[in-house]
Amino acid sequence: MLKKLLQYNPITIQCHDNPDADALASGYALYRFFEKNGKDVSFIYSGFNKIQKSNLVLMQQELQIPIKYYEKEQQGIHFPGLLLTVDCQYGAGNVTEFFADEYAIIDHHRIECDNVDMSLIQPALGSCSTLVWNLLEREGFHVTDDEGVGTALYYGLFTDTNQFSELSNPLDRDAMDLLPHNQSLITLFKNSNISFSELDVASTAMRGYHYERTNKYAIIRSQPCDPNILGLISDFFLQVDGVDSCVVFNENGGGYKLSVRSCVKEINASDLVAFLCNEVGSGGGHYEKAGGFISKKLLAEKMGDVVIEEFIGKKMETYFATYEIIYASSYEADITTMKKYSKKQIPFGYVKADEILPLGTPITVRTLEGDFDFSVEQDLYIIIGIKGEVYTNKKAKFEAAYEKEDIPYVFEECVISPDYVPQIKNRIDGTTLVLTDYAKRCRTTGVVSIYVKQLEKSVKVFPIWDKERYMTGKPGDYLAVRSDDLHDVYIIENKIFQCSYEETES
Repeated sequence: MLKKLLQYNPITIQCHDNPDADALASGYALYRFFEKNGKDVSFIYSGFNKIQKSNLVLMQQELQIPIKYYEKEQQGIHFPGLLLTVDCQYGAGNVTEFFADEYAIIDHHRIECDNVDMSLIQPALGSCSTLVWNLLEREGFHVTDDEGVGTALYYGLFTDTNQFSELSNPLDRDAMDLLPHNQSLITLFKNSNISFSELDVASTAMRGYHYERTNKYAIIRSQPCDPNILGLISDFFLQVDGVDSCVVFNENGGGYKLSVRSCVKEINASDLVAFLCNEVGSGGGHYEKAGGFISKKLLAEKMGDVVIEEFIGKKMETYFATYEIIYASSYEADITTMKKYSKKQIPFGYVKADEILPLGTPITVRTLEGDFDFSVEQDLYIIIGIKGEVYTNKKAKFEAAYEKEDIPYVFEECVISPDYVPQIKNRIDGTTLVLTDYAKRCRTTGVVSIYVKQLEKSVKVFPIWDKERYMTGKPGDYLAVRSDDLHDVYIIENKIFQCSYEETES
């Protein structure tokens, strides 16, 4: 997309009114890109107030971000050439209206405006800084920190994901790992983040909580504030004895910002926030910390005139009533009610972990499904499935279920959605390996079978290979039990099951 925009001159970059760190960072990085490509470029914002928050003032000063303020009353000004809105969408309610010859959008929020042809909107990303970093890297414009661009983008991601606690997309995690930055400046910015008035907001919110004793969760409403303050409130509240999870929220522009926390393994904060925001917004994050956004417009369309506290309360009740929890190590499957299937003869990828890293190396495998941590063991096989999903087998189970092939493994040919190539991060030295660079091809033997039943109710399964994190299955997915080990219980997503398995005779 950036190459296409280089045909315009001059270029005006506009971020949303009352910009945050992510808006400043993504706009500044694009400013430097266009400047280095010889364009006459300017960076602007509007709103009722100039930037006042102490961390943003410091960011603007220390990184020398050349952003210009236009008073709200100046709306309607015409800028020649291209007007590019960043971290926002032209025509949305949080963007003062200016005019230009052409318009473009680069944003990571839910789609609000669909009347601009040159739009790149990726709501799955945690920050616009991630999107801009990825665009620049793909153009061969490798981000350095010579002019503070890396520091700006790193801090934009840091703040928009509540200090990295709400990272859900692997590209966000890649940006966190790879963006060069000045750690001293990051420390300065983040330690100038809370004002005394925001401290008052936090203390007031914590006095007005609602606590539900049966399922041990709390709901707290806060006054409008920086998203990081919501995280501060939720982190503090989770330390209260008897609170297993909490939801802190406030009104934020066209909707409600949520910060979710959990301290028990049976509640994945990322799953919980996705459940709360389903069909009315979006959310994601980590197992213990997550964040989301509920759109007022979507909420009204789905629920009519509903009070937000009542909506969240009812959704929480539904969440706890929805799931059956299965601990595979003690689960007794009734296979008489299940059908027998085996894997189809389709290609998979595999990597023998100790052939690429030393035994005992702690690693993180990064996939679209999330990050998975374990250590390299002898005869541990990492398998790449048809959706790019990753799982592990020990040698005996691998050899029983798969046969190795002498055909090269090509990721794009063997998966149905090659959206993100799985990677391995060495947690000792921080190096990253692309898993597919080392993958070899294998094919299922069809010898090992499984018993399955289609789910009518949502379940959480703690498999025998990970007793601390569960797999989620929703109605329509499949509960699977390996025929040669009835305690090897796991979930198979409906789409993967339909592509990968065929019924066998009992």
